[in-house]
Amino acid sequence: MTAVASLTSVVSSGIGARAGRLLLALCACVAVLTTAAPQAQAEPQPRPRAQSQAAYLADRLRTHPVHVTDQLPREVPLSLADDFARVAKRTGVPTYVLVLPGQSAREDGLLAEVHDRLGRDGLYVLIDESEVTEARAHGVRVPAEAAATVVRYELPFDAGPLRAFERFVEVATMAPEDAEKLAAAASEAYGEDGGPADLYIGPADRRNQSFLTGIAVTGVPLSILLLVPYIRRRRRGPPPARGKKKSPAGAPLWRRLLLPTIALLTGAAIAGTAPLVFDQTRSSAAPTPSPQDMSARVERVAAALARDPIYQDPESPQRLSPSQVTRLQARIDRFARSEGGGPVYVTLMPHMPEDETAGDEDRFAAAVHAKLKKDGVYVTADPLSGYIRAFNHGLHVDSYDLLFNVPESIEYGSAKADQAEDHLLGERLDALMTFLDEVPRTEEPRYSGTPLSAPSPAKEHALPPLFATDFWPGLMVGALAALLLLMVVAAMWPVVAKAGRRLGWGPSPDSRDAAPQAPSEAYLRRVARAELRAAAAAVKRTASADDEDANPSAYTRSRNAHDRYEAAKSLAGADTSRLRDPALDPAHLLAIAVLARAARAALDGDSSPRCCAVNPLHGSAVTRQDVRVSPAGKSRRLLPVCEPCRDAAIAAPRELPGRFLTLPCGPDGTARIRYDEASRRLLSPLSKGYGELVTKVKEAAHAG
Repeated sequence: MTAVASLTSVVSSGIGARAGRLLLALCACVAVLTTAAPQAQAEPQPRPRAQSQAAYLADRLRTHPVHVTDQLPREVPLSLADDFARVAKRTGVPTYVLVLPGQSAREDGLLAEVHDRLGRDGLYVLIDESEVTEARAHGVRVPAEAAATVVRYELPFDAGPLRAFERFVEVATMAPEDAEKLAAAASEAYGEDGGPADLYIGPADRRNQSFLTGIAVTGVPLSILLLVPYIRRRRRGPPPARGKKKSPAGAPLWRRLLLPTIALLTGAAIAGTAPLVFDQTRSSAAPTPSPQDMSARVERVAAALARDPIYQDPESPQRLSPSQVTRLQARIDRFARSEGGGPVYVTLMPHMPEDETAGDEDRFAAAVHAKLKKDGVYVTADPLSGYIRAFNHGLHVDSYDLLFNVPESIEYGSAKADQAEDHLLGERLDALMTFLDEVPRTEEPRYSGTPLSAPSPAKEHALPPLFATDFWPGLMVGALAALLLLMVVAAMWPVVAKAGRRLGWGPSPDSRDAAPQAPSEAYLRRVARAELRAAAAAVKRTASADDEDANPSAYTRSRNAHDRYEAAKSLAGADTSRLRDPALDPAHLLAIAVLARAARAALDGDSSPRCCAVNPLHGSAVTRQDVRVSPAGKSRRLLPVCEPCRDAAIAAPRELPGRFLTLPCGPDGTARIRYDEASRRLLSPLSKGYGELVTKVKEAAHAG
């Protein structure tokens, strides 16, 4: 204005009016241009309006009928797009597939809006990270809703999105009435139960499998090594009395090694079979993503931030209005011009366990910073959860404040923010910028630190080996379990054996007190079979002790044992086939049991030549006693008896006739007869000794 006044005075002092007016006009133009330029630079440039979610997805489908998001590489990599397109061609109609994060695709009517913007009829399918969530048929005759219902109820939850889409297409190509029936059946079958069992197991299930395998690998073989000898000893009865010699230990080497070999082979069989039974190797249907799949989203975001410091994910519902974006941009510019400030980059996009950073905002911000290669404060705002985080990468601000001192009302929101559809992100981001303005400045640039690397996608869904983790503790537990089982069997054996004897289960070869006075035919058959088997094993072990000159007493015992065993074997038949004959006389069964037991007794050093004449199942006699043999008369006989029968004959002589062993007889076996009166008095020589019974059996066999 001073220059214009000077020119005016000059003009008035003598210059011509026309020249003066021309000079004044020129000066005015210069003044206007010099004052207008800074004002034009100060005004913010208009920002392009953000594209809506439906419009963005419609544009993507216009380019390719299948759109797979880059936000789920750990579950649905981008490389699966070709597989979805291949399956979509089987429908026979134009098919448009959207694979989006489940939370991002929950807007009602999204498929309908995408169809309206795309303007093409066909089958529209919406898929999330696990299943087909929605399907709509526009202008084509396809049972879309029925197919989606079948997939929802029929497939396990962990079948994977590609397998779910394949099953969807299978049903969608059926006749509508058939698809409706199938949907109704699937809904009825699994509606209440929540679907079939999962296809895959997790790491915890694999640890349980490893633990069980370890228990079986050691527990089963050790149980065999401990229980079999114990049960064998208990079935053979108590050891020989003191002063009696044990039978010679002449078992061959192969027999001594047989049980350890069986146990070892059993453990090896369990270890070899377990990987075939527990054959799972992966915990998910998700394929391993490529490096390109894992970096696609970071590259997309970094490229957008290079043009604009505020990036709203177009695949997600928009949360910031244009006015909020404009205000946030102004706050970012003001912070950049402040002392110690700098650029601020804001990303509004979801963070989930299925993304490249496994849902970690710190890792995501660090990855974007590394790709963009620009220092600044990186702000992550999740439009779905509403969480806001800020990370400093290279500015002169206190990173500690950004990490730990941001108010919770800004970082996590409030009750009011949780109820709002947009989580009040605009107001909270504005409050975050206010907090940034107040963060203390530092002399040196600071960083939020290097975050831990994300889990490897190649290892994330791979199960640990079966022979690892809890397999080794399982080995120790298996050994302890085998010892515990032995202790339980040892504690329960007397109780079970006593109950079994009362019920007639199995023989009791060496127990006099347990021998029944009126055994059944089935009991006698079992006793005869068990005693004959035990005698055969004992005789075979002592077959070499036949040198009369070297040991006359051992030779005598061996000959007596062989004679008694051969007599019992002749009654049972060469291959013991007569023991299976239901017509075999009970007296013959008793004779077989008595002779076989006497053979073992002789080999064990029992020199008694007779058994108890009251009940031969009592075993060897200890003395001869004058006893009453009939309850009606007073007839008495001098008979060999065992110790309990001797005591009974002294204490209650009249009751002793009732202790004599009786055998079943008659057509139905209900009648009873004294054993020494049965089968042509075969057992009557027992009172004279085993030798007389052997002679009687040989005579009967020779006569037969």
